[in-house]
Amino acid sequence: MKAVTWQGKRDIRVGEVPDPTIVDGTDAIIRVTTTGLCGSDLHLYEPLAPFMTPGDIVGHEPMGIVEEVGPEVRDLAVGDRVVVPFNISCGSCWTCSKGLHSQCETTQNRDQGTGASLLGYSSLYGAVPGGQAELLRVQFADFLPIKVPEGPSDDRFVFLSDVLPTAWQGLRYADLSTDGTLLVMGAGPIGDMAARMALLEGHRVIVVDRVPERLERVRARGAETINLDEVDDLAAEVRDRTSGRGADAVIDAVGMEAHGNPVAEKMIKAVGLLPDAVARPLMTSVGFDRLAALHAGIDAVRRGGTVSLLGVYGGAADPMPLMQMFDKQLQLRMGQANVRAWTDDLLPLVLDDADPLGTEEFVTHRLPLSAAPEAYASFRAKKDGMIKVVFTP
Repeated sequence: MKAVTWQGKRDIRVGEVPDPTIVDGTDAIIRVTTTGLCGSDLHLYEPLAPFMTPGDIVGHEPMGIVEEVGPEVRDLAVGDRVVVPFNISCGSCWTCSKGLHSQCETTQNRDQGTGASLLGYSSLYGAVPGGQAELLRVQFADFLPIKVPEGPSDDRFVFLSDVLPTAWQGLRYADLSTDGTLLVMGAGPIGDMAARMALLEGHRVIVVDRVPERLERVRARGAETINLDEVDDLAAEVRDRTSGRGADAVIDAVGMEAHGNPVAEKMIKAVGLLPDAVARPLMTSVGFDRLAALHAGIDAVRRGGTVSLLGVYGGAADPMPLMQMFDKQLQLRMGQANVRAWTDDLLPLVLDDADPLGTEEFVTHRLPLSAAPEAYASFRAKKDGMIKVVFTP
């Protein structure tokens, strides 16, 4: 089959790889019909290179049609249409029973000190072959895949794999009151969707970014916007708009976006020149993330407010303004989305004929799998109005 593979720093290729097979009796094989390109895939492009091996299949936002099931699968059948969550959870362990599917004890990577395994996301998270491919092995087939009906286009459902549950969890963690104001840092796919969800619930939403096309998208949905390049002091601007207090809650949807920060980028490149055996422990014990978005959010939230952290951070020793956080009596919530904990909440919105979240017009670029190398480069550079890319194998 054809698949998108990592071959080195900033070296993504499409090539022939062996077809996946049933390994455990509870597995299924799906034929991928749509698969997304996520902002966190860009972390594999360079920052997490020491944890990658040439030939690793990437991607973690797939959906498709079941082609084969293992002998122990009872509730999934050949021909079913499914979306596959990005974190691999068994559904029956203690953490899954608590709704913490991203910490699944069955697939935790204890040798790395990390949570549940993720599709296509480095040796830190299990080195599991990803979903930017023609075929995909799916574990725990009676629990993990989300069955969806025939009819609506893939665009209606594919975001159940990551974008929708990640944004939804961020909004739930923000814990806004009915009349609360939400500040969203970053108008990429996750920030955009979180803003849409908050607007649907009747909240006032302010979105910050520096890419005009992204700001225009959220403005068209009803959000207020701030172009970061046009204000001297973001927190002061937010306080000016909120009776001097600040936002009731902040969602940081930026995360470990080291490209664009010259100091962080140089440090990442320097570590990348080291042998992997040296670089891996260094990357997990030294903090060099770009923290401007998180620090700005902490500054802009009101006293007693909440900061909900969706963006992925990777530094183990990143400096945090603890005095300010304590003095402002903030709540800070974070973590990988527990996808299967939220699907019952999200399915009615996705199945609504009115498409209240605008999923069917959310994609900006639909490309063949063969275009993946160029798409990764353009997405990283934020070129051509590229906000959400999906591939059709």
